[in-house]
Amino acid sequence: MDSGLSLVSFWSLLACSLQLLAAVMLTHRCGGRGLGPDRWVVLWLFYDVIVHLTLEGPFVYMSVGGRTVETSEGPLAELWKEYGKADCRWLTSDPNIVSIEILTVVLDSLLGLGLIYAVLQDQFYSTGLPVELVLTLFPVFQALPAVALCVCELYGGWMTFCPDWLMGSPHLDTSRPLYLWVYLVFFNGLWVLVPVLLLVQSWFSLRTLHIGDRGEKRK
Repeated sequence: MDSGLSLVSFWSLLACSLQLLAAVMLTHRCGGRGLGPDRWVVLWLFYDVIVHLTLEGPFVYMSVGGRTVETSEGPLAELWKEYGKADCRWLTSDPNIVSIEILTVVLDSLLGLGLIYAVLQDQFYSTGLPVELVLTLFPVFQALPAVALCVCELYGGWMTFCPDWLMGSPHLDTSRPLYLWVYLVFFNGLWVLVPVLLLVQSWFSLRTLHIGDRGEKRK
């Protein structure tokens, strides 16, 4: 079976790896290990924002105003054409896909940047604050941006694939391992797994704050 690997796929995967490297470097520059466990959250948020702005942002530009990825030229257009081999809706300015990506690029990027700032400044986030201070700042609002971002990411993923699944997946090509396991499962699965883990983290953080608040009131 043809794996689907080509020179274009190699450069596309390399570009995605460089985005991750950029996120690692930014995390290190912003404190790295000094952030404690939150460094993994910051790393993901940097990577998330970088992908939204440098990959999905250009996709939106190439998909509005009568343009399509299929008729566009340039390195980023070639990258999206490569991904379009697995899901052809990304080549033809599918209204559902473009609508989701506009929301993702604008709202998710803003939420991600706001959360990065909040974590680095150690305020209005579900972790990292002394309990005594958190209890004075309406704890529910500490996790709200994180929960909102995670829900947006999960909603975007669901609305990207569910309509196509209901039609029998006519636009998806799963005949080659690269298209199925790397393009569709791995890259989209990241935006399911990590948001779910962050939602769980936020839930435990809020639960801890709630228990602590009840303990303080009993004293």
